[in-house]
Amino acid sequence: MRALIQRVSEASVTVEGAVIGEIGPGLMILICAMQGDTEAQADKLAAKIAKLRIFRDDEGRMNRSVLDTGGAALVISQFTLAADTQRGNRPGFSTAAAPADGERLYEYFAGRIAAQGIATATGRFGADMKVALINDGPVTIWMDSEG
Repeated sequence: MRALIQRVSEASVTVEGAVIGEIGPGLMILICAMQGDTEAQADKLAAKIAKLRIFRDDEGRMNRSVLDTGGAALVISQFTLAADTQRGNRPGFSTAAAPADGERLYEYFAGRIAAQGIATATGRFGADMKVALINDGPVTIWMDSEG
């Protein structure tokens, strides 16, 4: 699985003009299931993200996790994280999981984030979503369940 994590002051997702998920301070997590990904990889990635120390401590250092700060998570499916840009100018997405597998793993991953004790909001798999956020820092980190 691939994830792009952004430390945010706030974030929201809108579908068809209605806000369907929103958070205050915490993490916005764009997540993509790749071909061959499993629940075990989602478990590993969710646990790593929950403990990722990218929030400021009292001395201003990135030394606290979203768990430590009581922050929330907005989890958004984003198959374009599978983009292959090696050839030409049009990205290919053939390494992304098939839609049924992608949706299943996306929902599983969001559930694993929530199971860590993090208040979790989500987007809608496959929908045309409008995502708004205030990136805090800015802090943006790319993660892969294989790394």
